[in-house]
Amino acid sequence: MTLANGYETKTTFWEDFTIAEVFGDHAVKDTFNRAFKEWKNDITYVTELAVVTNLKCWQWYEKGNDKLSKLYSDYYYKVQDYVYSHFKGEDIDYYFNITD
Repeated sequence: MTLANGYETKTTFWEDFTIAEVFGDHAVKDTFNRAFKEWKNDITYVTELAVVTNLKCWQWYEKGNDKLSKLYSDYYYKVQDYVYSHFKGEDIDYYFNITD
């Protein structure tokens, strides 16, 4: 997947969540929990998790699915808060460059 800023993603998070959505909120929650647990200490992957949860939040908001939009919004802020409190220096610069 290529973002609007030209960044080429390195993960399959978008596809993973898209598949999970077919199986309902529980599958989305499970997908997030597994991805966050596995990748929260890798700035590249945790940044992409933030990007995908943000994009998914807006996608579902525009489609009128407030429940799924809120779920993704909550995940986005969970990742953002984690990054802000656990990363600094070049890592936090990377996060801001990709997410801005």
